[in-house]
Amino acid sequence: MRFTKRSIAASALFFLPVQSVLYEEYILAPASRTIYPSVVHQVNGTVSNAKSLLGGPNGSATFQGNSSVTFDFTKNVGGVVSVTVTSSSTADAFIGLTYTESSLWINGQASDATAEVGLDEVVWLPVGQGPGTYTVARYHDRGAFRYLSLVSNATTEVTAVSTNFTAAPVQDLRAYRGFFHCDDEALNRVWYAGAYTNQICNIDPNYGNALVHLGNMSSSENISLPETVTWYNNATIANGSSVITDGGKRDREIWPGDMSVAVPSIFVSTNDLDSVKNSLNSLLSLQNATTGMLPYAGIPFSDLGVVSFTYHLYSLIGISYYYQYTGDVAYLQSVWPNFTKGLGWSLGFIDSTGLMNVTSSADWLRVGMGGHNIEANAILYYTINQGLDLAAVLNETYIVANWTTYATNIKSAANALLWNATTGLYHDNETTLLSPQDGNAWAIKSNLTLDSAQSAAISSALQARWGQYGAPAPEAGSPLTVSPFISSFELEGHFLASAPQAALDLIRVQWADFMLDDPRMTNSTFIEGYSFDGSLHYAPYTNDPRVSHAHGWSSGPTSLLSFYVAGLHLESAEGATWRFAPVLGDLTYVHAGFQTGLGSFESEVQMTGVNGSISALSFSTPAGTTGRVSLPGIVGSLQGGLGGYNVVLVDGAAENVSGGTWTLVLG
Repeated sequence: MRFTKRSIAASALFFLPVQSVLYEEYILAPASRTIYPSVVHQVNGTVSNAKSLLGGPNGSATFQGNSSVTFDFTKNVGGVVSVTVTSSSTADAFIGLTYTESSLWINGQASDATAEVGLDEVVWLPVGQGPGTYTVARYHDRGAFRYLSLVSNATTEVTAVSTNFTAAPVQDLRAYRGFFHCDDEALNRVWYAGAYTNQICNIDPNYGNALVHLGNMSSSENISLPETVTWYNNATIANGSSVITDGGKRDREIWPGDMSVAVPSIFVSTNDLDSVKNSLNSLLSLQNATTGMLPYAGIPFSDLGVVSFTYHLYSLIGISYYYQYTGDVAYLQSVWPNFTKGLGWSLGFIDSTGLMNVTSSADWLRVGMGGHNIEANAILYYTINQGLDLAAVLNETYIVANWTTYATNIKSAANALLWNATTGLYHDNETTLLSPQDGNAWAIKSNLTLDSAQSAAISSALQARWGQYGAPAPEAGSPLTVSPFISSFELEGHFLASAPQAALDLIRVQWADFMLDDPRMTNSTFIEGYSFDGSLHYAPYTNDPRVSHAHGWSSGPTSLLSFYVAGLHLESAEGATWRFAPVLGDLTYVHAGFQTGLGSFESEVQMTGVNGSISALSFSTPAGTTGRVSLPGIVGSLQGGLGGYNVVLVDGAAENVSGGTWTLVLG
């Protein structure tokens, strides 16, 4: 379904199958798992013909004495590096490999960091042993890097440098099941960068971060060059062939909070839900059989036994999302005891106020977590309502009244105790005037607000805090921090508060202009966090090189552009029921689609005129599904379906619309 923006007639709209991989030119994943450097970024010492190593295996570059070359892949990549040599001047010749995601940390003595302190050790290849190809051990798979430096200590001829791209190990890397395109190139690039970020964070579960320094290294230690830190990616973190992790470089582990943003974006792009299931199963296997408590993070971090009230709930939300996108009732039934016991653990902390009393500080590394925290209670409210939907699927009616009462009390108490009508925001808890980004974004997302006016007030108040580089999260401490994780929830809050323009503006400022195009970034994947002033310091960490530049929790725009701008909402599992409600803001064109087990969902909308009214529209949903359409202010009818029907819009809306291809006829 594609039409041009110059000449459009409603009768000319037609569909192209999603399987054709529309807009493939935006996909950042490599066409081959063997990839070569693209650019020589810098040379130190004497290296002749370094450019011959670009783009293929048949080069011939000579490193003379102590010298190095830094290659730029022009985007974040990841995997196992091989170097082919034909000769070396000495038997003890070595070539060292150092890696970094950001140009800030290019260094011939170390890689950027995976531990709390210091820089990561160099990987040395003993190329003096004779001609041949030297490959790093698999436990030194470097999950994400844009820049690769080769450091030589002797005169050595190198004919090839390549990387075996190990991310997304079972995916056909460029065979996306979803697509997005609009008239704003920046937003197109953001959508595909989010999809690629999640591919970089998808790994073979046998090569997670071993966290060899976990618990025995403190951020207060002073480790500086030439001393470096060891790193190993050889921990088995789950069963199966692939899992989704929080980051490509680090932590390379399963974190349920990250999944809450990553999973929807994975669904609309690659639709690799088997990896999601493997990750969920790993977390559920760690659930406390007695209490029902779920882990803060997966293996091996789970060995620390840290309790997190919010990340516990994110695992339960993960079950709901997985069911929503797959419709796998058998799986839902098998994990229902995990869900009910887990939710019971959270409900056990609700006190006489009606709110959950949080007794652990662990969350997304924000400060001040505890007590009647608005974020934790909004997430709990959301999880209860997700649970009620799942209970209806399984006909588990005995728990409905109990859970409904808890939800009603949470909503009432949060608004009575934590809402500040003067600021238009919720307080973090009763003991502070801090108004957090996370809790207020989640209040809208979870429908904890009492009405649309209250949601609009929050949206407006959050917008008022934006800076040059994005939306701040004051709950992250000092210096003031931008969290793309929490900002992903804020984006959804703006859409839900009928402020789509605010959401688009924030995507442009924070994700496109800064997180993609700033020269310190990878220009392909999204960073974990940074400072409000634009410096690449993330307040929860003291070690700046440790910040991940490929973090799935930063990929929120990918799903939100598909769901809200393109208007394709699943209202029940796999979209058996759906809602079509596009909101384009200042865009004039959008074309998007994705797939479920029931078939393809696709929409195409053209806007025109001073007020941005719809001039042409078509959408398609699978046969056998039904849905509702919301096109405020539009007078006309929908024609098509599977039988050439005509559905008249009443106040811009239609109910019980059957699956099929529908075209808007105005007037």
